[in-house]
Amino acid sequence: MAKRAVHSTLEDAINLGPAPPGNLAIPIFSHGTMVTELYTPEGSDPQTPHSRDEIYIVAKGSGQFFDGQETLEIKEGSFIFVPAGTEYRFLNFTVGFSVWVVFYGPEGGES
Repeated sequence: MAKRAVHSTLEDAINLGPAPPGNLAIPIFSHGTMVTELYTPEGSDPQTPHSRDEIYIVAKGSGQFFDGQETLEIKEGSFIFVPAGTEYRFLNFTVGFSVWVVFYGPEGGES
């Protein structure tokens, strides 16, 4: 398999949507254990804890992130790491709020 860089803009990712049935996010790219998606919640964030570690990077908008203990202010460019199994939620986000989400590693997360 040829190795080469993969590039996507926010607009490219949105144009791949909507998310497939049963998924809350638009699949963008996968490689090995890594899966990259674009998550664009509307109104509220219905996510439940995931079985793998994940990284979020805010692509558009702002809001708050509740990590189960603390509520953090987030904006474009914010980076968030969420260990597997963690309760969390995006709150009070702006219309059009979008985050890149990267799932990786084994079920149960890395140690």
